[in-house]
Amino acid sequence: MKIAIIGAGNLGISIAKGLIMSNAITSLYLSKRKIGDLEEFKNFPKVEITTDNKIAVQNSDILIIAVQPLQLENVLHEIKDLLTENHVLISTVTGFAISRMESIVGERFIVRAMPNTAIAVGKSMTCLSSNKTGEKRIPIAEAIFNRLGTSIIIPESKMQAATVICASGIAFWMRLIRATTQGAIQLGFDAKEAQELSMQTCLGAASLLIESGMHPEAEIDKVTTPRGCTIEGLNEMEHNGLSSSLIKGIQASFKKINTITTN
Repeated sequence: MKIAIIGAGNLGISIAKGLIMSNAITSLYLSKRKIGDLEEFKNFPKVEITTDNKIAVQNSDILIIAVQPLQLENVLHEIKDLLTENHVLISTVTGFAISRMESIVGERFIVRAMPNTAIAVGKSMTCLSSNKTGEKRIPIAEAIFNRLGTSIIIPESKMQAATVICASGIAFWMRLIRATTQGAIQLGFDAKEAQELSMQTCLGAASLLIESGMHPEAEIDKVTTPRGCTIEGLNEMEHNGLSSSLIKGIQASFKKINTITTN
């Protein structure tokens, strides 16, 4: 696949690393105004670095646009006259509706994608939606993002919520891992051991649910014995608002994202 990433910031770089790692490219153009942070890609075969979005567009079929929301409109105006009937536009931009993109570039193959930064290690949860025309190219987007983790197709109306759960969600889970790491240190493990214990236990919990298809409570029941230490700890956490705080945090993020939307 001939792919361009326009706006190679943190997310764009993560996508680039995932594409290279999974050998998913025929060619890859990385476009950014300041290319200093892209030095690590200079020695990769099939990868070109440029400050010119137009060059990236002219040499690619699939355009992954990963700029900031306030930059997207200018980028679309800049490249619209170079778009052909073969181009597929995949936008990872938060809060920028497909209809608004269509108002600038016309009715083309447009897909919105919301991955997260775990895409750099092939573990992203990516949500996809498209316009009617773009439905014909959704399989291309699925092929790309399934090589970089897991993808699901959702209505565009749920994309804001997906951003909170999957993209912001990475930070939420990182904070939980940090907290359990700190707890392990308090119990006597050194920092490196504590983080390893926390990370691998988190991975194991998620893997159990993925492999078994079980509900979390069913797996919790397996490790909570009557009057045992696990239920004692869980109850203490719930008394102090663990689940409530997480749900309130998710709701707060969703409320915020709907105040910064550019739909």
